[in-house]
Amino acid sequence: MANSLKSAEFLMRSRLADAASGDINALFELGVTCSTGRGGAEVDLIEAHKWFNLAAVNGCTRGQACRAEISSEMSAREIAEAQKAARAWLAAGRQSGIRAAA
Repeated sequence: MANSLKSAEFLMRSRLADAASGDINALFELGVTCSTGRGGAEVDLIEAHKWFNLAAVNGCTRGQACRAEISSEMSAREIAEAQKAARAWLAAGRQSGIRAAA
């Protein structure tokens, strides 16, 4: 179990660094990790929606499809919270080279 947690933490840290540098695939992969619990990560649909949304607004069609899919499992409040988190990520300047429309 400890190895799974360390593996998940490493995956998230490396993908976050890539996402911050503008890697759209990293945004999508963060969404997949959060929506499926891949690598031992905790499933969090709000976080997953945030990452899929950030990927989608930057032209990732897979992100658009996954965002739509998980939205059907979320309440309006959860979707609003995810959108707010995406805007906060952008406002904090965590992404270089990524569009600011979430």
